[in-house]
Amino acid sequence: MGLRLLARLPSYLHHPFTVAESRAILRRRFERREADFLLLAKGAIFGNRRSPYLPLLAGAGCEYGDLEHTVRADGLEAALVRLYRSGVYLTSDEFKGRRTAARGSMTVSAGPFRLRNPLISPHYWASTSGGREPATAVPIDLDCIRDRAVNMYLAVDSRGGAGWTNAVWAMPALAPILWFSACGGPAARWFWPIGRRTPGLPARYRWSARAVTWTARLSGVRLPAARCVPPEAPLPIARWMRRTLDTGGIPHLWTFVSAAARLCRAALEAGVDLVGAQFTVTGEPVTNVRLAAIRRIGAEVFPDYGSADSGGTAACGCLAPEAPDDVHLFSDLNALIQADAAPFPSGALLLTSLRPTAPFVLLNVSMGDRATVIERRCGCPVEALGWTTHLRDIRSFDKTTAGGMTFADADIVRILDEVLPERFGGGPGDFQLIEVEAEGGRPSLLIRVHPSLAAFDPAALADVFLSALGRSSMTSRIMALQIREARLLRIERGAASAAPSGKVLHVWSGGCP
Repeated sequence: MGLRLLARLPSYLHHPFTVAESRAILRRRFERREADFLLLAKGAIFGNRRSPYLPLLAGAGCEYGDLEHTVRADGLEAALVRLYRSGVYLTSDEFKGRRTAARGSMTVSAGPFRLRNPLISPHYWASTSGGREPATAVPIDLDCIRDRAVNMYLAVDSRGGAGWTNAVWAMPALAPILWFSACGGPAARWFWPIGRRTPGLPARYRWSARAVTWTARLSGVRLPAARCVPPEAPLPIARWMRRTLDTGGIPHLWTFVSAAARLCRAALEAGVDLVGAQFTVTGEPVTNVRLAAIRRIGAEVFPDYGSADSGGTAACGCLAPEAPDDVHLFSDLNALIQADAAPFPSGALLLTSLRPTAPFVLLNVSMGDRATVIERRCGCPVEALGWTTHLRDIRSFDKTTAGGMTFADADIVRILDEVLPERFGGGPGDFQLIEVEAEGGRPSLLIRVHPSLAAFDPAALADVFLSALGRSSMTSRIMALQIREARLLRIERGAASAAPSGKVLHVWSGGCP
């Protein structure tokens, strides 16, 4: 796989596409949308004896001819709804292989290995960010990267950014570096939140970054070397952005929401003017509080949405948003329907792959998220590209389990990002809930508070957290009382725990380092 990557990379880097070429590619995808889906289904599902979808489709009485007829007669989304209602779907637990898919008396084992796309010859392994659960290895083909790069280029261009100076701050982040390299020119900077010599860092992260950088340079394309900038000391990135502004450029940083908010706050405190800088934020819940922390310094910011499992970014921020996380679905890459019955909550998103380059074959698969999905005329340049489906209020419906208790994600996000900062100062990313194992294996909860915050009474902070939690619902009130009575909650100062990618989750279940 590594040899395939190094052999293909020079050709990939030497053929970046223009905005006009990207628009033409997108038009062809929309014209062939249903045909591309049927080709993928024919080759990767009906032509793959190992596909876990085959018994599900057989149980629904659907052969390839039936699927083709329904798609052509009723449209793709209508066909997907019919399949979903006939039991052809996978929950997030089934997709991850944590649970066997049961439909009546039939049981089917899925899991990432069986769902890998047999039509691709991957060039490297990516991975999900991990944090709450073990990371999933994701096979990536450079053609998949180019598919996503088309969309990212057009999304950035719609913001006036075709000539921006791009940088990435994430780990290992090979995909976004390669996105920008396919879009008129390579990224200018590549920042890692952890160092190459960090204990426990998989060796493949170190060698893959170096191999890609040096292969690019030997072929005449200068990719940036990765530089460590920890989240707790982000000023080197802020100063690079300032220097870019001083020379007449527009710096554009692709990173996680919490990292961008911390960088902008550090720049504000240090007097580094970032008026005119641009951010694309990803990977974590996008709230008004987090966006305000970035915009306070005069920078502009828009979100994207996606997952490594689906091939990367699946939606980009609306330029006339009705909510902080209002995004346009890349409907040329994935089809989307919403579940309306058990085992899903209302509004659960079910994704289906359309491109033959997708790492996994998704057919009505849940990533564990739900959202408000609407077709509306927003009038922004992104809509003019043909992406008219909007997603907003995107949240995980997977429950947060910590200390033996189960919480709703939305409640924890609100308390950590809004309630605690309003009372004790700080902002997004300064408070994190961590599940730890106390003496004797007894579960315990820890709220980690960033060291930069002023002195506070730990008992008062615990009381505010539990009081806010108790107001969420009757169930939450009972849990808050149990936590108080059992003294399961403690407070400590320290930087938030982060996944290897640099993503900082509101709730960390990976243990307390």
